[in-house]
Amino acid sequence: MSLLEIHNLHASIGGKEILRGIDLTINPGEIHAVMGPNGAGKSTLSAILTGNPAYTVTEGSILYKGKDLLAMPPEQRSWEGIFLSFQYPVEIPGVSMVNFMRTAVNEHRKYNNQPALSATEFLRLMREKRSVVQLDNKLANRSVNEGFSGGEKKRNEIFQMAMLEPTLSILDETDSGLDVDALRIVSDGVNRLKSAERASIVITHYQKLLEYIEPQFVHIVYKGRIVENGGPELANRIFAEGFDWVKEKAE
Repeated sequence: MSLLEIHNLHASIGGKEILRGIDLTINPGEIHAVMGPNGAGKSTLSAILTGNPAYTVTEGSILYKGKDLLAMPPEQRSWEGIFLSFQYPVEIPGVSMVNFMRTAVNEHRKYNNQPALSATEFLRLMREKRSVVQLDNKLANRSVNEGFSGGEKKRNEIFQMAMLEPTLSILDETDSGLDVDALRIVSDGVNRLKSAERASIVITHYQKLLEYIEPQFVHIVYKGRIVENGGPELANRIFAEGFDWVKEKAE
């Protein structure tokens, strides 16, 4: 059974149609890159998958693990194993990373009929997962993202992903604003979390991220539709020639 099946997805925000018929199937173990010019609908797709209430689905369907994803509230989508790494992670002053993550992890465990982790068990897990992205202990003990640099925020996102072990990870321009060292660390963390049971959607403009996180499938979005599908060679062509040829072909 496919992990994610999107059929003829149409969506709008503020009455303006953004997605105009997206079709996409993702199986466990796969990495899919979604590319396209600004305003094409890439981030809208991630917002729809995670249940952002600002967007309205006007047509189409999404099945996740065979279930109707659109019928689930955002928190249930998270409990079912969907994770979004934001392009611009927000700060949450006054909420410590430890309390934030312990609550999130135990809510996931509760949904899956698992016992809550004790404080000792949780701290042991946190130490183990921090090493995935080389997250400093001082950062882990501060408020969520408060005072973090751009690279630290992105690293913290991947740390959260490691803690929650999602089945479907959506990386929405996670590489935006990262220097080479931070990009390598974040990418290494993503690669260490790969498995035959999990899948990822990587939304990006840049070649460097796809050199570190190698997708099997590449999809080009233009004006709310997937207009081109291929393998890594498609991303290479985009980096070499830009999107003009896609626009000409799609018009």
